Amino acid sequence: MDNDRPLTLTRILAERMTPPESTERKVSLCRVFVRDLVLTCSIGIHPHEHEAPQRVRLNVDLWAMESPLPIDDNIVNVISYEDIVSGIEALMAEGHINLIETAAEKIAALCLMDRRAVKVQVRVEKLDVFSNAASAGVEIERHRNGKTPPGAETAIPLPRK
Repeated sequence: MDNDRPLTLTRILAERMTPPESTERKVSLCRVFVRDLVLTCSIGIHPHEHEAPQRVRLNVDLWAMESPLPIDDNIVNVISYEDIVSGIEALMAEGHINLIETAAEKIAALCLMDRRAVKVQVRVEKLDVFSNAASAGVEIERHRNGKTPPGAETAIPLPRK
């Protein structure tokens, strides 16, 4: 506080309303997404759904902690949407899944395996269930441990295998 200047209402308000300099690092999130991925898979509880594969549309939004390190134009420093897509394709090809809710949970768990991921939304839609509806499905949101993981603000990228 400058004691040489007169104490005015403007000065008092300015000093009280100016936020202190923060020593905390800001946490930044990055959203990685996959839109309208259409796959043919064996899914459903009805006998006819066990006999013939059907089309599903998948949408994923994954929020990840950004590394304090520079990206350096290197894929190992980010979560790759290509890895998300190939992981979903492999998961959906493993065999029959009864419920789209189960598929959504498995996809969410797959996405949260990366320690940088803190939240994921997954939408799974069957496209050919009703003749008078474009789709029917489910959307879920999952968080890592329900909150930001400890140490996430200092997370570093995992090396790709």
